[in-house]
Amino acid sequence: MNIAIYGWGQMGKLLCDTIDKSKNLNLVGIIDSFSLEKESRIVESLENLSVIPDVLIDFSHYSNLEKIIPWIIAYNVPALIATTGHNEEDLKKINKASQIVPILKATNTSLGINLITELLGTLVSSLEDWDIELIEKHHNKKIDAPSGTAQSLLKKINNTLTSKRELIYGREGISPRKKEEIGVHVVRGGTIVGEHSIIFAGEDEIIEIKHKAHSKMIFVNGALKGAIWLYNQKPGFYTMKDIFN
Repeated sequence: MNIAIYGWGQMGKLLCDTIDKSKNLNLVGIIDSFSLEKESRIVESLENLSVIPDVLIDFSHYSNLEKIIPWIIAYNVPALIATTGHNEEDLKKINKASQIVPILKATNTSLGINLITELLGTLVSSLEDWDIELIEKHHNKKIDAPSGTAQSLLKKINNTLTSKRELIYGREGISPRKKEEIGVHVVRGGTIVGEHSIIFAGEDEIIEIKHKAHSKMIFVNGALKGAIWLYNQKPGFYTMKDIFN
């Protein structure tokens, strides 16, 4: 199976190393117009690929969506879009394109986070009256805040609640807590791979769900599993939930 990677950051390099060690996967190109590294498979644009891949994996920057969508439609290439930071207009474009080619949109490709997302549905339904706070931590190079994973978790929580709550990003000064809110707190520092905690605080007891990534390999393995699965799918909009189910 031929795979192309869009983006030559940490995730792109780990994906490259893992694919190279695989017997069943073949890396046909890496798209990155800014890389100065001497890697023979790096090309400046999708149009420069010498082989059309079976699946494109995007771990680049949300601004590249304008280049990716027309290309995958033109060449009928399924795409796993794992880049975060897309706005509502971007998501509409992804949804529209998924009517023509299979697209898997993933804010997090790890098994653990996707299991927690499903677990939240049950917890939130049973803890409607409890206070809810979310804390997420990432390395100091991450540019979007809160993380795409945090936003997905918050969306799951609010969609499960009987009445949606207002998201409050941090607190400062005299700021009494309201019942109709969810506190969202962001930490950026060092080389933190990724950590997400959802706190349910009730009368005299607390339930905290935490997921901590110790290595980016959990995202690499999940992304490759997703790419292999996506290759055999019909046009449509998919998420990691479809794979792990």
